[in-house]
Amino acid sequence: MFQKVLIANRGEIACRIIETARKLNIKTVAIYSDADKNAKHVQMADFAYWVGETPARQSYLNIDNIINVLLKSGAEAIHPGYGFLSENASFAKAVLDAKRIFIGPPPSAIQAMGSKIEAKRLMEKAGVPILPGHHRVDQQDDKILLAAADKIGFPVLIKAAAGGGGKGMRRVDQATDFLSALASARREAKAAFGDDAVLVEKYLLSPRHIEIQVFADQHGNAVHLFERECSIQRRHQKVLEEAPSVLVTPKLRQEMGQVAINAAKAVGYQGAGTVEFIVDQQGRFYFMEMNTRLQVEHRVTEKITGQDLVEWQFLVAAGYQLPLNQSQLTINGHSIQARVYAEDPDRDFLPSSGEVRYLKLPNHVHSNILVDSTIRQGDAVTIHYDPMIMKVVSWAKSRDEAIRLLWSALDHTVVLGVTNNVNFLKQVLKHPVFVKGTIDTHFIQQHRDQLISVLPEPALLEKLTFIAAASLLEKRCRALIETNPWFQGYDWRMNYVQPETLTFKFHEQQFHLTVRWNENSQLPWLITINQHQFLIHITADESGLLYIESATDKWSVPVNWNGNDCHICLDGKNYKIGWVDPLTVAASEDVGIIGRLAAPMPGKITQIFVKAGDKVEKSTPLAILEAMKMEHTIRSPASGVIAEITCKLGQFVQENTVLIKFQE
Repeated sequence: MFQKVLIANRGEIACRIIETARKLNIKTVAIYSDADKNAKHVQMADFAYWVGETPARQSYLNIDNIINVLLKSGAEAIHPGYGFLSENASFAKAVLDAKRIFIGPPPSAIQAMGSKIEAKRLMEKAGVPILPGHHRVDQQDDKILLAAADKIGFPVLIKAAAGGGGKGMRRVDQATDFLSALASARREAKAAFGDDAVLVEKYLLSPRHIEIQVFADQHGNAVHLFERECSIQRRHQKVLEEAPSVLVTPKLRQEMGQVAINAAKAVGYQGAGTVEFIVDQQGRFYFMEMNTRLQVEHRVTEKITGQDLVEWQFLVAAGYQLPLNQSQLTINGHSIQARVYAEDPDRDFLPSSGEVRYLKLPNHVHSNILVDSTIRQGDAVTIHYDPMIMKVVSWAKSRDEAIRLLWSALDHTVVLGVTNNVNFLKQVLKHPVFVKGTIDTHFIQQHRDQLISVLPEPALLEKLTFIAAASLLEKRCRALIETNPWFQGYDWRMNYVQPETLTFKFHEQQFHLTVRWNENSQLPWLITINQHQFLIHITADESGLLYIESATDKWSVPVNWNGNDCHICLDGKNYKIGWVDPLTVAASEDVGIIGRLAAPMPGKITQIFVKAGDKVEKSTPLAILEAMKMEHTIRSPASGVIAEITCKLGQFVQENTVLIKFQE
């Protein structure tokens, strides 16, 4: 077995690999960019080396830099994790050329399966069923692809030939939208994988996404470790995965498993791989692609088989035979994984970034709950890398119990500072269609209105506004204490004696309340909202918990401020209440700004479609913002005339940066 292994990755998967390496007494070498110098995976590893500047192309995608670190560190092997260079044949070859071991398949297998186009052609020759489509890497002209789409029949799916994760993928429903979708898919694929080749194939209307975990060693042995259901997706990226699938019968499992093994053997595969299938309502399955690496969702397979797949990877790469044969592998119980993303479901799942100000993980909930997380309180989620911040995995004897356990774990998960999808995941888990198991890849689209949060009841809105006001008062008092030596214990109150009206905003609704200092009570603050009066004392601790004490009750709430936005976690749900600063409103009115478009998140401007003087209609594409490996189209909020473009191509912008101004 290896003595020292370099992990050519970051974040959660790097921490996961270190976990197994420690169990096998293998020393680990981490690499890091400027943004990750204090990251968890760096602190967990035995050794760590700087590999480049923050952008992935200059660090985690820089093959020369990584190979230099590999040689400098004295590591015997390199584990690529998933994402970045994990499916890059040139990288695997560079590792072998450096006389080191690549913990993964040989470059020839990565080459054969790494391109979705070549993989489809290879599988078709091997008799594996594939969807109708255009799978020619040598025919990439836009007109040829459009003609192919017309022949296949809309809707079609454009997919990046290299890589996965939903990047470079677009559904197109009509011919008039094809070329713009193609251009966008190409740009995204080029940015993520360095290759803008695409394939076009028929889009099934109600499919399920089922994948088979395969493993092969250097001695000709190959097995499958059953299937995973990955149909809960948004923007072609997985959100929830489970094993086994309620759709798959023992007969179908055997058929798909054997086809997956045949696919692996056809390319001389070694190590961990996943053969992905799309399955129609009649149970017919079609090959989609093979991922020549460990999957994000490998934990659910580990839970139902009792095997450590990273350990299997180390063993196979070191020349050992597979630990078990097919007859020794069995399914035990049911496992479900939820991916916690830094994103905003209420805003079409736009990625979020920022500092994690308050964090509570559900480790204590149940022994059958596993949390893979690289995020700690105080860590930053940046725009440069994938927005997944943790995985929460449950296991139980039955699917119903696994659902219940996972929901409970998410209910004990609090992340404040970056908008996230924890509450959305809970809504999915309790939806009757998911509970019944009759899902397909359109589940989120079809049930969006039930999954996305709606406006809370008036009593809850009143409570949220009250909490935001209490937190604002505590923040003001703390600031005054820190800056004014006369203000101690609220004895020198100055301007806090007079009543003040505070305005807060939730979505488009505004709420007004009055606050004043109460001089005749040990509970000094009096808050009046909708004729209801609350006499309270307010404190907060460094972790972000707000303590509110009344004459009869004490309670604590996680609260975090980001500018004028107050993020509150109440009863397991996250809410954002905006404080309307009267000085800011006055300044805006003085300047006379009537029409402007701001960046919805931090990112890089990669396309600008308009210029000053252009007339635009509502929803007209104005620019492309690239953030967290995905492209986001910035559209006009209304009809109007462009007055000024205030951003530039290639510019990195922060959230709320004004990009475009409109004529009044």
